[in-house]
Amino acid sequence: MTRLEDRQILVRDIEQACAEGARLTPACALAGIDARTLRRWKAGDGLKQGDRRPDAERPVPPHALSEAERARIIALVNEPRFADTPPARIVPALADEGIYIGSESSFHRVLREHGQMNRRGRAQPPRASRPPTTHIATGPGNVWCWDVTFLPTQIQGRWLYFYLIIDLYSRKIVGWSMSERIDTPLVLNALDMALLHRAPPANLLFHSDRGVQYASGDFRQALSQAGLVASMSRKGNCYDNATMESFWSTLKLELVYRRLFQTRAQARNQIFDYIEVFYNRQRTHSALDYNSPVDFETLNN
Repeated sequence: MTRLEDRQILVRDIEQACAEGARLTPACALAGIDARTLRRWKAGDGLKQGDRRPDAERPVPPHALSEAERARIIALVNEPRFADTPPARIVPALADEGIYIGSESSFHRVLREHGQMNRRGRAQPPRASRPPTTHIATGPGNVWCWDVTFLPTQIQGRWLYFYLIIDLYSRKIVGWSMSERIDTPLVLNALDMALLHRAPPANLLFHSDRGVQYASGDFRQALSQAGLVASMSRKGNCYDNATMESFWSTLKLELVYRRLFQTRAQARNQIFDYIEVFYNRQRTHSALDYNSPVDFETLNN
């Protein structure tokens, strides 16, 4: 894309440098071009007319999206069910319904043209992920992770504490419990639900952070009786339980921040629907090849 005037100046300066003893290749490199480019300019009409690529006629590709298809993409991404969903999840969801309009990159391009490429919903810009520094699951039932978070309610200063157990391999939620207090019985209730749904294999690793409730005698005894091996994160290292931190972000963005709970019963009902109806069976994950946790676990059992 070098202008004609710049080409002529470069060739003049390079020829002058070569006449004074410089070699051609280093002189071209210093000018920012390749020696073969200089030879091509001289061999053809490169020093009589400029680069014709900017003015070249480029026909529209036959597979380009039509205006009707672009309008349909904008209408789809602004539907209530997709209003807070990125193209990475919209395209697989439409494919499951037998609908294909364009690729994920086409959705991004159309959204960018219409000024709608800002982060959808309450999601934050992506950050570079670091390699895993702790356990890696090779199949369902290898590693269970769990953690606790607080859920805000409509009453200021009142919180609900939510424990959750997730299968590291399939991202399936296998147990959870909720209470207005954070204590050992709350942890044991979540463990009982997980053990009720499935009999864990021997030496299943049970990974958590360093909360005091995980170090209690009752909890350690329950793990031992179930044949589970306890594992804890290193001190001050949240990356050892990154899967749980990622799920808390997903839960709060997709459910909690949209509707603050009035009562504990209301919170349990809505979280039950989110986990059992939507998350485990319908929500797709890019890390699971755009399968839901239940489908991915079925495929790999």
